[in-house]
Amino acid sequence: MAIRSQSRHRPLYHVLVLASGFVAGGLLTQIARRFLPAGAVKEFLSTGLTPSIGPLPIDLLILKVTIGPVALDVSLLSLLGVLIAYLIARSLF
Repeated sequence: MAIRSQSRHRPLYHVLVLASGFVAGGLLTQIARRFLPAGAVKEFLSTGLTPSIGPLPIDLLILKVTIGPVALDVSLLSLLGVLIAYLIARSLF
């Protein structure tokens, strides 16, 4: 008996929904940082956690490459953007 996946969509669909959600959420975060007046609401909505990786040097004798640093800024509004993108994608497909 073959194990069936719970999702009817391919992994690329989920990656695209996450990516578009983080882009939309990042846009919302930047708008909040720029236009909201200073105060508790602005701090709550626009403060984020920024994990980063790098720089990562790769030395292959004939080729030397350095990758990074790569960082991701996650805030409440970016998570809201992911939720909105998921709800829109679920209603469309």
